[in-house]
Amino acid sequence: MSEELPVIYLARHGETAWSLSGQYTGLTDLPLTGRGERNASRLKERLKEITFARVFTSPLQRAVRTCELAGFKGVAEADHDLVEWDYGEYEGRLSSEIHAQHPDWQLFRDGCPGGESPAQVAARADRVIGRVRKINGNVLIFSSGHFIRVFTVRWIGLEPSVSCAFFMLSTASLSALGYKHDLSHPVIRLWNDDHHVGA
Repeated sequence: MSEELPVIYLARHGETAWSLSGQYTGLTDLPLTGRGERNASRLKERLKEITFARVFTSPLQRAVRTCELAGFKGVAEADHDLVEWDYGEYEGRLSSEIHAQHPDWQLFRDGCPGGESPAQVAARADRVIGRVRKINGNVLIFSSGHFIRVFTVRWIGLEPSVSCAFFMLSTASLSALGYKHDLSHPVIRLWNDDHHVGA
């Protein structure tokens, strides 16, 4: 694999109170917890040797703060397409509560009442992919868990409904997408790396 081919790095934001409790956190603009701040700051060491042509972040504060703590405050550009899934009526709820009412519900297949459908989130991901594929060099993106999963499967040409549920993603983790051989062969190079977080 050519080392000159660009890599798209995906950083999930640090821990929030709702990511800790398991509540669906879409557009609710929660801050990082203390541990979330600590783990986000550890991304700085992990990323310091990599040169980025562009850096983008979701405008939600959990992503912006993670971006700042990772050392990219002065260079990151906010992109509204990078916000987390709009969960509509399921915002702030637990999966167990939703399944008690709708046992067969699946986020990546069904979307959320009053919120976004999988196709709408995929369309946002596709717009971002279209933009970053035109950038000559490595790109770093700060966003949220479900959006990053949709972005990843769209990168390799799959549909969210049949693949996203198989991808686990920890807070303050780093993943990377790229190419095999040439720009016509997109691949996943790294997934859910959080060894920098430590104990």
